[in-house]
Amino acid sequence: MPKLLVFAGSTRQQSFNRRLARATADIAREAGAEVTLLELSDFDIPFYNADLESQGTPPDVVRLKEILHAHPAWIVCSPEYNGSYTALLKNTFDWASSPVAGHPVWGDGALPFRGKVVGMLSASPGGLGGLRSQGHLAPLLVNLECWLAPKAFALGHAGNAFDAQGALVEPAHRDRVRAVVDQVLWAGQRLAG
Repeated sequence: MPKLLVFAGSTRQQSFNRRLARATADIAREAGAEVTLLELSDFDIPFYNADLESQGTPPDVVRLKEILHAHPAWIVCSPEYNGSYTALLKNTFDWASSPVAGHPVWGDGALPFRGKVVGMLSASPGGLGGLRSQGHLAPLLVNLECWLAPKAFALGHAGNAFDAQGALVEPAHRDRVRAVVDQVLWAGQRLAG
């Protein structure tokens, strides 16, 4: 089974999408996957600026590239801000896809993304569950040469969706997340192998 990377496009402490990422990681581990739960707040990555980059790619960007590249399957939990994905997520992908001048491996900007199987999840207090963020995120991921899982899930009314331990309350929600996880792992295993 391929290694699975799970992360949310938020660093807010009480983020519904961070909760969903943690719940998804637990569900994936129950399915037998080797899971890395990534917290973007653990990386010191500035706003992308080509002038800054010309002075040298920040070390945490290289570390992020290495982690992305090492996992053939990903689940991205995307918050919805103003009908789209977050600036944090865009900035993360912009840095991770930018070539490192003169580097023998990371001179290829698409390398951390090419061929990755990505499942999209989102959570929101509203009824749509962040679905519009997925609609904007999908073309970005395809442009970065990722394979998108056909299954996705948007968790609406997320304020009531988690128990005190952070697990999803409704079995139907767990089943929907598990379906995305299963599809990503299935496709990741075949495309990586």
